[in-house]
Amino acid sequence: MIAEYIRKDLSDILNVINDAALKYKGVIPDDCWHEPYMLEQELTDEFDSGVRMFGYAKNNTLVGVMGIQELKRVTLIRHAYVLTDYQGIGIGKSLLQYLFKINKSSRLLLGTWQDASWAISFYLKNGFVLHTRKQTDQLLNRYWQVPRRQMETSVVLEKQMWKDPLKSVEQTVPK
Repeated sequence: MIAEYIRKDLSDILNVINDAALKYKGVIPDDCWHEPYMLEQELTDEFDSGVRMFGYAKNNTLVGVMGIQELKRVTLIRHAYVLTDYQGIGIGKSLLQYLFKINKSSRLLLGTWQDASWAISFYLKNGFVLHTRKQTDQLLNRYWQVPRRQMETSVVLEKQMWKDPLKSVEQTVPK
């Protein structure tokens, strides 16, 4: 159901992103909106910068995607989209939980548009916390390369992924 997708899957990934991104039209500032929402070269650049894309397939059709980018101190969740006809049935949550399992960092960060209330709500329900404007600006400057206008109209959410080495040792030590 969930697998890693690579460069040869660009057109399938872009199909999901550009279909799902239509939900943002009229929500994000008009000067930040363009169609298609993501171009092939942009996604190629994302792969070049270390983004790994995972997809959820149903009946051999890619219906959801979510990427991660592992950096030195954090992991960024990138490009989380589900085809319009498949939204609201748990595909996004399944992808997110899969990324939680494979994640190697203690901090997960993601950015989204500040007026995308449905996206913010989804992440809050899945254990993320919303950063303040000042923290958002600092994190966007440190970890993302996005235009200034996008930074002004975005938020950053974070989930702490506590990896307690003592807990795993306790579970393996016989009593």
